[in-house]
Amino acid sequence: MCALNLFPAMDLDDARLAKRRRTKLEVEDDDRQRRTTTGMETLPGEIVVDILSRLPITSLVQFKFVCKGWRALAQDPLLVADMCKTHTTNPCLILHSDFPIRNHLYFVDLSPNSQDKDKVKRLYVPFQTSMPEFDVVGSCNGLLCLSDSLYNEALYIYNPFTMDYIELPESRQYPDQEVVFGFGFHPKSKEYKVVKIVYYRNTSSSSSSIYSRTRRVVYPHSDVQVFTLGSSAWRSLGKIPYQLVRRPLEALVSGRLHWVSRPRRYHPARRIMSFDLGTEEFEEVPMPDCGGLNRCNFHVSVLRGCLAAAVYRNYGKLEIWVMKDYNVKESWTKELSIGAYMPKCLKQNLDRDNRPLKIWKNASGKVVRVLSVLENGEILLEYKNRVLVSYDPKKGKFTDLVFQGNPHWFQTIVHAASFSWIPSLMV
Repeated sequence: MCALNLFPAMDLDDARLAKRRRTKLEVEDDDRQRRTTTGMETLPGEIVVDILSRLPITSLVQFKFVCKGWRALAQDPLLVADMCKTHTTNPCLILHSDFPIRNHLYFVDLSPNSQDKDKVKRLYVPFQTSMPEFDVVGSCNGLLCLSDSLYNEALYIYNPFTMDYIELPESRQYPDQEVVFGFGFHPKSKEYKVVKIVYYRNTSSSSSSIYSRTRRVVYPHSDVQVFTLGSSAWRSLGKIPYQLVRRPLEALVSGRLHWVSRPRRYHPARRIMSFDLGTEEFEEVPMPDCGGLNRCNFHVSVLRGCLAAAVYRNYGKLEIWVMKDYNVKESWTKELSIGAYMPKCLKQNLDRDNRPLKIWKNASGKVVRVLSVLENGEILLEYKNRVLVSYDPKKGKFTDLVFQGNPHWFQTIVHAASFSWIPSLMV
Protein backbone atom coordinates (compact mmCIF):
# COMPACT_ATOMS: atom_id res chain seq x y z
CA MET A 1 0.00 0.00 0.00
CA CYS A 2 2.87 2.33 0.83
CA ALA A 3 4.37 1.70 -2.59
CA LEU A 4 1.04 2.39 -4.21
CA ASN A 5 0.68 5.69 -2.36
CA LEU A 6 4.22 6.78 -3.20
CA PHE A 7 3.64 7.62 -6.87
CA PRO A 8 0.65 9.91 -6.33
CA ALA A 9 2.68 11.84 -3.77
CA MET A 10 5.57 12.21 -6.16
CA ASP A 11 3.22 13.33 -8.92
CA LEU A 12 1.75 15.95 -6.62
CA ASP A 13 5.18 17.24 -5.68
CA ASP A 14 6.19 17.41 -9.34
CA ALA A 15 3.01 19.28 -10.15
CA ARG A 16 3.64 21.80 -7.39
CA LEU A 17 7.24 22.22 -8.55
CA ALA A 18 6.15 22.69 -12.16
CA LYS A 19 3.54 25.20 -11.05
CA ARG A 20 6.19 27.18 -9.18
CA ARG A 21 8.41 27.07 -12.27
CA ARG A 22 5.61 28.22 -14.54
CA THR A 23 4.75 31.00 -12.15
CA LYS A 24 8.37 32.11 -12.07
CA LEU A 25 8.54 32.14 -15.89
CA GLU A 26 5.33 34.11 -16.11
CA VAL A 27 6.66 36.67 -13.63
CA GLU A 28 9.90 37.01 -15.57
CA ASP A 29 7.92 37.40 -18.81
CA ASP A 30 5.76 40.11 -17.24
CA ASP A 31 8.89 41.89 -16.02
CA ARG A 32 10.34 41.81 -19.52
CA GLN A 33 7.11 43.19 -20.91
CA ARG A 34 7.13 46.04 -18.40
CA ARG A 35 10.76 46.81 -19.17
CA THR A 36 10.15 46.85 -22.92
CA THR A 37 6.92 48.84 -22.87
CA THR A 38 6.91 51.83 -25.14
CA GLY A 39 4.26 53.85 -23.36
CA MET A 40 2.03 53.65 -26.44
CA GLU A 41 -0.43 51.50 -24.49
CA THR A 42 -1.14 54.43 -22.17
CA LEU A 43 -1.93 56.93 -24.92
CA PRO A 44 -5.55 57.94 -25.61
CA GLY A 45 -7.24 55.84 -28.27
CA GLU A 46 -7.67 58.70 -30.75
CA ILE A 47 -3.92 59.45 -30.65
CA VAL A 48 -3.07 55.77 -31.21
CA VAL A 49 -5.44 55.66 -34.18
CA ASP A 50 -3.90 58.84 -35.62
CA ILE A 51 -0.40 57.32 -35.31
CA LEU A 52 -1.37 53.98 -36.82
CA SER A 53 -3.33 55.59 -39.65
CA ARG A 54 -0.06 57.08 -40.92
CA LEU A 55 1.51 53.64 -41.32
CA PRO A 56 1.21 51.50 -44.46
CA ILE A 57 -0.56 48.19 -44.08
CA THR A 58 2.76 46.32 -44.33
CA SER A 59 3.91 48.06 -41.14
CA LEU A 60 0.58 47.45 -39.43
CA VAL A 61 0.92 43.73 -40.07
CA GLN A 62 4.27 43.76 -38.25
CA PHE A 63 2.91 46.05 -35.52
CA LYS A 64 1.12 43.31 -33.59
CA PHE A 65 4.27 41.17 -33.38
CA VAL A 66 6.28 43.75 -31.40
CA CYS A 67 5.01 42.78 -27.94
CA LYS A 68 1.92 41.55 -26.11
CA GLY A 69 0.71 45.07 -25.45
CA TRP A 70 0.82 46.05 -29.11
CA ARG A 71 -0.76 42.75 -30.12
CA ALA A 72 -3.65 43.50 -27.74
CA LEU A 73 -4.00 46.94 -29.35
CA ALA A 74 -4.15 45.40 -32.82
CA GLN A 75 -6.97 43.10 -31.68
CA ASP A 76 -9.04 45.76 -29.94
CA PRO A 77 -12.41 45.81 -31.80
CA LEU A 78 -12.92 49.57 -31.50
CA LEU A 79 -9.39 50.30 -32.63
CA VAL A 80 -9.71 47.88 -35.55
CA ALA A 81 -12.93 49.60 -36.64
CA ASP A 82 -11.31 53.04 -36.49
CA MET A 83 -8.27 51.82 -38.38
CA CYS A 84 -10.51 50.46 -41.13
CA LYS A 85 -12.12 53.88 -41.53
CA THR A 86 -8.78 55.65 -41.81
CA HIS A 87 -7.52 53.24 -44.46
CA THR A 88 -10.52 53.39 -46.80
CA THR A 89 -9.65 56.62 -48.63
CA ASN A 90 -6.74 54.88 -50.35
CA PRO A 91 -7.50 51.21 -49.72
CA CYS A 92 -5.10 48.49 -50.64
CA LEU A 93 -5.86 46.49 -53.74
CA ILE A 94 -5.88 42.72 -53.92
CA LEU A 95 -5.00 41.27 -57.30
CA HIS A 96 -6.41 37.83 -58.07
CA SER A 97 -4.33 36.12 -60.74
CA ASP A 98 -5.19 32.77 -62.29
CA PHE A 99 -2.49 32.89 -64.95
CA PRO A 100 -0.86 30.71 -66.08
CA ILE A 101 -2.27 27.84 -63.98
CA ARG A 102 -2.31 28.07 -60.20
CA ASN A 103 -4.26 30.91 -58.60
CA HIS A 104 -2.46 33.54 -56.53
CA LEU A 105 -3.38 36.62 -54.51
CA TYR A 106 -1.26 39.78 -54.41
CA PHE A 107 -1.81 43.09 -52.68
CA VAL A 108 -0.87 46.63 -53.64
CA ASP A 109 -0.69 49.40 -51.03
CA LEU A 110 -1.71 52.72 -52.61
CA SER A 111 -1.26 54.69 -49.40
CA PRO A 112 0.92 57.79 -49.88
CA ASN A 113 2.64 56.85 -46.61
CA SER A 114 3.98 53.65 -48.15
CA GLN A 115 7.65 54.11 -49.05
CA ASP A 116 8.12 50.51 -50.16
CA LYS A 117 9.33 50.41 -53.76
CA ASP A 118 8.15 46.81 -54.10
CA LYS A 119 4.47 47.69 -53.76
CA VAL A 120 3.17 44.35 -55.05
CA LYS A 121 3.46 41.53 -52.54
CA ARG A 122 2.18 38.00 -52.81
CA LEU A 123 -0.26 36.82 -50.16
CA TYR A 124 -0.19 33.38 -48.61
CA VAL A 125 -3.40 31.34 -48.97
CA PRO A 126 -3.24 28.61 -46.28
CA PHE A 127 -5.95 26.42 -47.81
CA GLN A 128 -4.70 26.59 -51.39
CA THR A 129 -3.65 22.94 -51.49
CA SER A 130 -7.28 21.87 -51.01
CA MET A 131 -8.64 24.59 -53.36
CA PRO A 132 -5.96 25.49 -55.95
CA GLU A 133 -8.45 27.16 -58.33
CA PHE A 134 -10.76 29.76 -56.82
CA ASP A 135 -12.83 32.87 -57.49
CA VAL A 136 -13.03 35.91 -55.24
CA VAL A 137 -16.72 36.31 -54.41
CA GLY A 138 -16.33 39.60 -52.56
CA SER A 139 -14.50 41.72 -49.99
CA CYS A 140 -16.10 43.21 -46.88
CA ASN A 141 -14.54 44.80 -43.76
CA GLY A 142 -11.18 43.19 -44.40
CA LEU A 143 -12.59 39.70 -45.07
CA LEU A 144 -12.55 37.89 -48.40
CA CYS A 145 -14.99 35.25 -49.56
CA LEU A 146 -13.42 32.69 -51.92
CA SER A 147 -15.26 30.00 -53.87
CA ASP A 148 -14.04 26.89 -55.62
CA SER A 149 -13.96 27.73 -59.33
CA LEU A 150 -13.74 24.10 -60.43
CA TYR A 151 -16.67 22.49 -58.65
CA ASN A 152 -18.55 25.39 -56.98
CA GLU A 153 -18.59 23.45 -53.72
CA ALA A 154 -16.01 24.79 -51.24
CA LEU A 155 -16.39 28.29 -49.77
CA TYR A 156 -13.93 30.04 -47.46
CA ILE A 157 -14.01 33.26 -45.45
CA TYR A 158 -10.45 34.51 -45.18
CA ASN A 159 -8.53 37.44 -43.73
CA PRO A 160 -5.40 37.71 -45.92
CA PHE A 161 -3.46 39.75 -43.35
CA THR A 162 -4.10 37.63 -40.25
CA MET A 163 -4.24 34.43 -42.38
CA ASP A 164 -7.28 33.49 -40.35
CA TYR A 165 -9.96 31.52 -42.20
CA ILE A 166 -12.96 29.22 -41.91
CA GLU A 167 -14.56 26.81 -44.38
CA LEU A 168 -18.32 27.08 -44.72
CA PRO A 169 -20.50 23.96 -44.61
CA GLU A 170 -21.65 22.40 -47.87
CA SER A 171 -24.78 23.72 -49.52
CA ARG A 172 -27.23 22.01 -51.84
CA GLN A 173 -25.78 21.15 -55.24
CA TYR A 174 -27.45 20.42 -58.57
CA PRO A 175 -26.07 18.24 -61.39
CA ASP A 176 -26.29 21.01 -64.00
CA GLN A 177 -26.07 24.49 -62.52
CA GLU A 178 -24.75 28.04 -62.84
CA VAL A 179 -24.01 29.95 -59.64
CA VAL A 180 -24.02 33.67 -58.82
CA PHE A 181 -22.43 34.56 -55.46
CA GLY A 182 -22.52 37.54 -53.12
CA PHE A 183 -20.88 38.37 -49.77
CA GLY A 184 -21.57 41.27 -47.42
CA PHE A 185 -22.29 42.73 -44.01
CA HIS A 186 -25.45 44.42 -42.74
CA PRO A 187 -24.74 47.43 -40.46
CA LYS A 188 -27.92 47.02 -38.36
CA SER A 189 -28.02 43.28 -37.83
CA LYS A 190 -24.20 43.14 -37.57
CA GLU A 191 -24.25 39.91 -39.55
CA TYR A 192 -22.05 38.65 -42.36
CA LYS A 193 -23.88 36.65 -45.01
CA VAL A 194 -22.98 34.69 -48.12
CA VAL A 195 -25.63 34.59 -50.86
CA LYS A 196 -25.64 31.76 -53.39
CA ILE A 197 -28.08 32.06 -56.31
CA VAL A 198 -28.20 28.75 -58.15
CA TYR A 199 -29.66 28.50 -61.66
CA TYR A 200 -30.22 24.91 -62.70
CA ARG A 201 -32.20 22.61 -64.95
CA ASN A 202 -33.81 19.30 -64.22
CA THR A 203 -31.65 16.72 -65.99
CA SER A 204 -34.58 14.33 -66.22
CA SER A 205 -36.38 16.68 -68.62
CA SER A 206 -35.51 18.94 -71.53
CA SER A 207 -37.05 22.04 -69.98
CA SER A 208 -34.01 24.24 -70.57
CA SER A 209 -34.14 26.81 -73.32
CA ILE A 210 -31.48 28.32 -75.58
CA TYR A 211 -31.07 32.04 -76.20
CA SER A 212 -30.75 31.83 -79.98
CA ARG A 213 -28.60 34.92 -80.53
CA THR A 214 -25.78 33.92 -78.17
CA ARG A 215 -26.43 30.17 -78.05
CA ARG A 216 -26.17 30.40 -74.26
CA VAL A 217 -28.05 27.89 -72.14
CA VAL A 218 -30.69 29.53 -69.97
CA TYR A 219 -31.47 27.59 -66.81
CA PRO A 220 -35.22 27.68 -66.08
CA HIS A 221 -35.05 26.93 -62.34
CA SER A 222 -33.45 28.89 -59.49
CA ASP A 223 -32.72 28.48 -55.80
CA VAL A 224 -31.55 31.32 -53.52
CA GLN A 225 -29.44 30.04 -50.61
CA VAL A 226 -28.14 32.13 -47.71
CA PHE A 227 -25.57 31.36 -45.05
CA THR A 228 -25.14 33.59 -41.99
CA LEU A 229 -21.72 33.46 -40.33
CA GLY A 230 -22.34 32.09 -36.86
CA SER A 231 -24.99 29.61 -37.99
CA SER A 232 -24.50 25.95 -38.82
CA ALA A 233 -26.39 25.47 -42.10
CA TRP A 234 -27.57 27.14 -45.30
CA ARG A 235 -31.16 28.31 -45.70
CA SER A 236 -33.18 28.26 -48.94
CA LEU A 237 -35.28 31.34 -49.75
CA GLY A 238 -36.90 29.90 -52.85
CA LYS A 239 -36.86 31.15 -56.43
CA ILE A 240 -35.88 34.41 -58.07
CA PRO A 241 -37.63 35.65 -61.26
CA TYR A 242 -34.49 37.32 -62.66
CA GLN A 243 -31.43 35.99 -64.43
CA LEU A 244 -28.48 37.84 -62.88
CA VAL A 245 -25.16 38.33 -64.62
CA ARG A 246 -22.55 36.01 -63.22
CA ARG A 247 -19.94 38.54 -62.22
CA PRO A 248 -18.11 38.60 -58.87
CA LEU A 249 -17.49 41.62 -56.67
CA GLU A 250 -20.76 43.41 -57.20
CA ALA A 251 -21.59 46.55 -55.25
CA LEU A 252 -22.41 46.48 -51.52
CA VAL A 253 -24.23 49.66 -50.45
CA SER A 254 -26.29 50.22 -47.28
CA GLY A 255 -26.29 46.53 -46.41
CA ARG A 256 -27.55 45.58 -49.90
CA LEU A 257 -25.81 43.58 -52.61
CA HIS A 258 -26.40 44.65 -56.21
CA TRP A 259 -26.30 42.82 -59.54
CA VAL A 260 -27.23 43.62 -63.12
CA SER A 261 -29.90 41.39 -64.66
CA ARG A 262 -29.33 39.60 -67.93
CA PRO A 263 -31.59 40.45 -70.88
CA ARG A 264 -33.95 37.63 -71.80
CA ARG A 265 -36.01 36.84 -74.87
CA TYR A 266 -39.32 38.13 -73.50
CA HIS A 267 -37.76 40.53 -70.96
CA PRO A 268 -35.02 42.44 -72.84
CA ALA A 269 -34.76 45.30 -70.35
CA ARG A 270 -31.73 45.27 -68.07
CA ARG A 271 -32.32 45.96 -64.39
CA ILE A 272 -30.30 46.68 -61.27
CA MET A 273 -31.38 44.20 -58.61
CA SER A 274 -30.58 44.50 -54.90
CA PHE A 275 -30.67 41.95 -52.10
CA ASP A 276 -31.16 43.34 -48.59
CA LEU A 277 -28.95 41.34 -46.23
CA GLY A 278 -31.22 42.36 -43.33
CA THR A 279 -34.69 41.53 -44.69
CA GLU A 280 -33.34 38.98 -47.21
CA GLU A 281 -35.57 40.35 -49.96
CA PHE A 282 -34.85 41.25 -53.58
CA GLU A 283 -35.85 44.65 -54.92
CA GLU A 284 -35.47 46.46 -58.22
CA VAL A 285 -33.39 49.65 -57.96
CA PRO A 286 -34.37 52.63 -60.17
CA MET A 287 -32.18 53.00 -63.24
CA PRO A 288 -30.54 56.28 -64.31
CA ASP A 289 -32.18 58.14 -67.19
CA CYS A 290 -29.17 57.90 -69.44
CA GLY A 291 -30.85 56.09 -72.33
CA GLY A 292 -29.87 53.04 -74.31
CA LEU A 293 -28.99 50.81 -71.34
CA ASN A 294 -30.69 47.83 -72.94
CA ARG A 295 -28.38 48.09 -75.93
CA CYS A 296 -25.08 48.78 -74.17
CA ASN A 297 -23.04 47.20 -71.41
CA PHE A 298 -22.79 48.61 -67.92
CA HIS A 299 -21.74 47.47 -64.49
CA VAL A 300 -22.35 48.72 -60.95
CA SER A 301 -19.74 49.72 -58.39
CA VAL A 302 -19.32 51.85 -55.25
CA LEU A 303 -17.91 55.39 -55.35
CA ARG A 304 -17.59 57.35 -52.09
CA GLY A 305 -20.10 55.02 -50.47
CA CYS A 306 -22.75 55.55 -53.16
CA LEU A 307 -24.10 53.19 -55.78
CA ALA A 308 -22.59 53.95 -59.18
CA ALA A 309 -23.19 52.71 -62.72
CA ALA A 310 -20.46 52.67 -65.36
CA VAL A 311 -22.10 52.86 -68.80
CA TYR A 312 -20.15 52.00 -71.97
CA ARG A 313 -20.91 54.13 -75.00
CA ASN A 314 -19.77 54.00 -78.60
CA TYR A 315 -16.13 54.46 -79.55
CA GLY A 316 -14.83 53.39 -76.14
CA LYS A 317 -16.40 56.24 -74.17
CA LEU A 318 -17.43 55.69 -70.57
CA GLU A 319 -20.04 57.51 -68.44
CA ILE A 320 -20.13 57.27 -64.66
CA TRP A 321 -23.50 57.84 -62.98
CA VAL A 322 -23.82 58.09 -59.18
CA MET A 323 -26.98 57.68 -57.07
CA LYS A 324 -26.52 60.38 -54.40
CA ASP A 325 -29.54 59.29 -52.31
CA TYR A 326 -29.97 55.55 -52.26
CA ASN A 327 -33.05 54.18 -54.04
CA VAL A 328 -34.13 57.68 -55.19
CA LYS A 329 -34.31 57.73 -58.98
CA GLU A 330 -34.06 61.52 -59.22
CA SER A 331 -30.73 61.46 -57.38
CA TRP A 332 -28.90 59.76 -60.25
CA THR A 333 -26.28 62.21 -61.52
CA LYS A 334 -23.80 61.89 -64.36
CA GLU A 335 -20.53 62.69 -62.63
CA LEU A 336 -18.03 61.95 -65.38
CA SER A 337 -17.73 61.29 -69.07
CA ILE A 338 -14.39 59.65 -69.87
CA GLY A 339 -13.01 59.39 -73.38
CA ALA A 340 -11.49 56.31 -74.97
CA TYR A 341 -8.01 55.35 -73.78
CA MET A 342 -5.59 52.55 -74.62
CA PRO A 343 -2.88 51.83 -71.99
CA LYS A 344 0.63 51.60 -73.38
CA CYS A 345 1.21 47.92 -72.67
CA LEU A 346 -2.07 46.94 -74.33
CA LYS A 347 -1.24 49.08 -77.36
CA GLN A 348 2.19 47.45 -77.61
CA ASN A 349 0.61 44.00 -77.59
CA LEU A 350 -1.89 45.05 -80.25
CA ASP A 351 0.85 46.51 -82.43
CA ARG A 352 3.00 43.43 -82.00
CA ASP A 353 0.27 40.90 -82.70
CA ASN A 354 -1.54 43.08 -85.27
CA ARG A 355 -4.90 42.15 -83.81
CA PRO A 356 -8.00 44.39 -83.66
CA LEU A 357 -9.29 45.94 -80.45
CA LYS A 358 -12.21 43.52 -80.21
CA ILE A 359 -9.81 40.67 -79.45
CA TRP A 360 -9.23 42.27 -76.04
CA LYS A 361 -12.89 42.49 -75.12
CA ASN A 362 -14.06 39.98 -72.57
CA ALA A 363 -17.33 38.06 -72.58
CA SER A 364 -19.41 41.05 -71.44
CA GLY A 365 -17.89 43.34 -74.08
CA LYS A 366 -16.30 45.89 -71.77
CA VAL A 367 -12.70 47.00 -71.75
CA VAL A 368 -12.52 49.04 -68.55
CA ARG A 369 -13.86 48.55 -65.02
CA VAL A 370 -14.39 51.40 -62.52
CA LEU A 371 -12.83 50.52 -59.15
CA SER A 372 -12.86 53.47 -56.73
CA VAL A 373 -12.06 57.12 -56.09
CA LEU A 374 -8.61 57.80 -54.69
CA GLU A 375 -7.84 60.31 -51.94
CA ASN A 376 -6.60 62.85 -54.49
CA GLY A 377 -9.91 62.68 -56.38
CA GLU A 378 -8.64 60.58 -59.27
CA ILE A 379 -10.67 57.62 -60.55
CA LEU A 380 -9.02 54.20 -60.37
CA LEU A 381 -9.70 52.04 -63.44
CA GLU A 382 -8.78 48.53 -64.54
CA TYR A 383 -8.22 47.88 -68.24
CA LYS A 384 -8.66 44.38 -69.64
CA ASN A 385 -7.54 42.64 -66.43
CA ARG A 386 -3.99 43.73 -67.23
CA VAL A 387 -3.42 47.39 -66.34
CA LEU A 388 -4.36 49.75 -63.52
CA VAL A 389 -4.95 53.33 -64.63
CA SER A 390 -5.75 56.50 -62.68
CA TYR A 391 -7.80 59.22 -64.36
CA ASP A 392 -7.62 62.85 -63.27
CA PRO A 393 -11.08 64.39 -64.01
CA LYS A 394 -9.78 67.95 -63.62
CA LYS A 395 -6.98 67.60 -66.16
CA GLY A 396 -8.53 64.83 -68.24
CA LYS A 397 -5.24 62.94 -67.89
CA PHE A 398 -4.67 59.17 -67.77
CA THR A 399 -1.74 57.64 -65.87
CA ASP A 400 -0.74 53.99 -66.16
CA LEU A 401 0.09 52.53 -62.74
CA VAL A 402 2.92 50.08 -63.28
CA PHE A 403 4.38 48.33 -60.24
CA GLN A 404 7.26 45.92 -59.94
CA GLY A 405 5.99 42.38 -59.46
CA ASN A 406 2.61 43.03 -61.06
CA PRO A 407 1.04 39.81 -62.44
CA HIS A 408 0.36 39.72 -66.18
CA TRP A 409 -3.36 38.98 -65.81
CA PHE A 410 -5.45 39.83 -62.77
CA GLN A 411 -8.78 40.88 -61.39
CA THR A 412 -8.69 43.79 -58.94
CA ILE A 413 -10.50 43.69 -55.60
CA VAL A 414 -10.82 46.95 -53.65
CA HIS A 415 -10.02 45.83 -50.11
CA ALA A 416 -10.14 47.62 -46.75
CA ALA A 417 -7.41 45.81 -44.85
CA SER A 418 -8.09 45.05 -41.19
CA PHE A 419 -7.18 42.64 -38.42
CA SER A 420 -10.71 41.36 -37.91
CA TRP A 421 -10.68 37.87 -36.45
CA ILE A 422 -13.14 35.47 -38.02
CA PRO A 423 -13.65 33.32 -34.88
CA SER A 424 -15.20 36.33 -33.15
CA LEU A 425 -17.95 36.15 -35.76
CA MET A 426 -18.86 32.60 -34.89
CA VAL A 427 -21.24 31.61 -32.06
